[in-house]
Amino acid sequence: MSDGDFDIHYVARLARLALSPEEERTLGAQLGNILGYIAKLKEVDVTGVEPMAHAVPLVNVTRPDEAGPSLSNEAALQNAPAKAGGLFVVPKIVE
Repeated sequence: MSDGDFDIHYVARLARLALSPEEERTLGAQLGNILGYIAKLKEVDVTGVEPMAHAVPLVNVTRPDEAGPSLSNEAALQNAPAKAGGLFVVPKIVE
């Protein structure tokens, strides 16, 4: 896409920006440079390069999911504001 293939007024309207004429010239030139750089990147030969979602591998930093001892019913209800029959009592939300 060349510098003349986009309309800075259209882009500003999409972004809901009110630009002064000086800002239009400045941002138009910057956007043109960005689009030129993207066009240059499209020229790179990427045959044999496997697509990826991230440039570096992501590693999960959480601990392994292992079964452990759970709370007793009494311990779980210890700080409950309202309880009845070994259950939490909550306000009715559906009428």
